[in-house]
Amino acid sequence: MQLADLVRGMAKDLTDEQFWRKPFPFGNSFGHLVLHLTGNLNYYIGAEISGTGYVRDRDREFTEAGRPAKAAVMNRFDDAVGTVLRTLAAQSKEDWSKPYTAVREEDAGNRFNLLLRCATHLHHHVGQMVHLCYALNRNR
Repeated sequence: MQLADLVRGMAKDLTDEQFWRKPFPFGNSFGHLVLHLTGNLNYYIGAEISGTGYVRDRDREFTEAGRPAKAAVMNRFDDAVGTVLRTLAAQSKEDWSKPYTAVREEDAGNRFNLLLRCATHLHHHVGQMVHLCYALNRNR
């Protein structure tokens, strides 16, 4: 999964302090975006398609004050990506058109549409992460 590799590569180059720093008075830290993407994938694909039982706390994805270690956050992200890949591999042709609805995705329609939304969402936040890394490295 190329975008996940890009996230890992950018995170690798950040210190734990940079991982959680917000270089702008608005927006999120790199770490909070990783928490958010992890929650998004674990909920929409893991819980709602694979039935993993994952319970999402979306608000905490943006407000986590405990600053867990970067390695632990990235391990959870990797686990979420693994869940996505296993779930995708397990889908039959017919599974993609099965009805899909979930919290904040009431109008997704089917599993294929939801997958496209998750991919677009991931891509959007990876773009923000690129910008954050530029700002964090510029302000060293």
